[in-house]
Amino acid sequence: METGYKGTNKMITGIVFGVITFWLFAQAMVNVVPAVQSDLGISLGTLNIAISLTSLFSGMFIVGAGGLADKVGRKKITYIGLILSIIGSLLLVITQGATLLIIGRIIQGLSAACIMPSTIALVKEYYEGADRQRALSFWSIGSWGGSGVCSFAGGAIATYMGWRWIFIFSIIFALLGMLLIKDTPESKAESKGAFKFDVRGLTILVVTLLALNLFITRGKDWGWTSAPILICLAVAIIGIFVFVKVEKNNAIALIDFSLFKNKPYAGATYSNFLLNAVAGTLVVANTYVQVGRGFTAFQSGMLSLGYLVAVLVMIRVGEKILQKAGAKAPMIWGTIITTIGVAFMGLTFLQGFAYTVVVFIGFALFGLGLGIYATPSTDTSVSNAPSDKIGAAAGVYKMASSLGGAFGVAISAAVYGAIAPSSKEIAASSGIIVNVIFGILALISIVALVPKSAGKAHQEELIKKVG
Repeated sequence: METGYKGTNKMITGIVFGVITFWLFAQAMVNVVPAVQSDLGISLGTLNIAISLTSLFSGMFIVGAGGLADKVGRKKITYIGLILSIIGSLLLVITQGATLLIIGRIIQGLSAACIMPSTIALVKEYYEGADRQRALSFWSIGSWGGSGVCSFAGGAIATYMGWRWIFIFSIIFALLGMLLIKDTPESKAESKGAFKFDVRGLTILVVTLLALNLFITRGKDWGWTSAPILICLAVAIIGIFVFVKVEKNNAIALIDFSLFKNKPYAGATYSNFLLNAVAGTLVVANTYVQVGRGFTAFQSGMLSLGYLVAVLVMIRVGEKILQKAGAKAPMIWGTIITTIGVAFMGLTFLQGFAYTVVVFIGFALFGLGLGIYATPSTDTSVSNAPSDKIGAAAGVYKMASSLGGAFGVAISAAVYGAIAPSSKEIAASSGIIVNVIFGILALISIVALVPKSAGKAHQEELIKKVG
């Protein structure tokens, strides 16, 4: 859609604010589990459901929201996402129990599904060349760095102002984002007939993933052999098989499984899912240091400062390594460093200051590894997708991020919650071991599927174009 408009600093600032609202309600929540639980008087299991629902609903609807943005307008869907963010955050500000908390988290998940693909589409539409690379870097820093900023800020806000103020700030950032992108022209893809969406596939996916999420998060409370839990497990297993069968035979598919025939793309997407699942570490580590070691939410947030600095610094470093060595080496080393960092946080047998130091180093390594991994993985997924399926490939890759985060948090928190009544130390170690396993599986998927030359040809092509 040609408008002659060129992206401005005001526009990219508004987009970054929009992306940060996602992290304020997604990431900050993992820092304040004890405070929310104490204030609302709800069970840890219920709270864990609420935490994972945002990523779950974001993952389920992000592909559809991206397609809708192309059709009806990327600015319009960004605005809808920011309005949903305000509504979801407002529900969390006024909630007095589990009901509004869960509804608010679902609305926030739908908000994220709208904001993430539509803002990156606006960046691609209105910036070119070096300006686009700079804008995408700011978007990535808002996205990856936002997790660290909001983890730290959330802890400080909860300690000194109360946890509800996190979501008041989220509303303020959303309003500022709307104000700053107000003058941006609307952007749509060229019309190719009526917008078609795989409603049947989405319905099957939603039912399947909700059943699986309930099985993981409610198994302890309802009883692992109770009828509701066994029904959830059966629905999840049957749903997975039905979804794959339906999608493979569907002309308008929610997930194009043919994309996974490309090994580099498959390796990048699988490892992206698994490394986002490692986010479960944040819930377990932050909850344990507060409940088991007596830290305040602010002190807990301070422990993740190394993560924040490392991930911000290393995103650009990962980009440079990609250009010189291809994608496989930084993806492997990023995953190894992340997994080692996670393992450090599981050393709960250490006492006093020694454990505090080890957790700080663990968070720093976590951020260091993810920063190295991020750009090479994203580049591998996009550069290995067919030219006519880049949008679909990027949507599935982003869906893997959100769903990985949702199930990583759900599984880790369920393991921690099941063992915590007996021993908080063993519970924390066990929950973190789950995330070490996710890291090892991510490493295996990269080694097995991503060729050594991945990324090099794409970079050489870009260099020739620039030259």
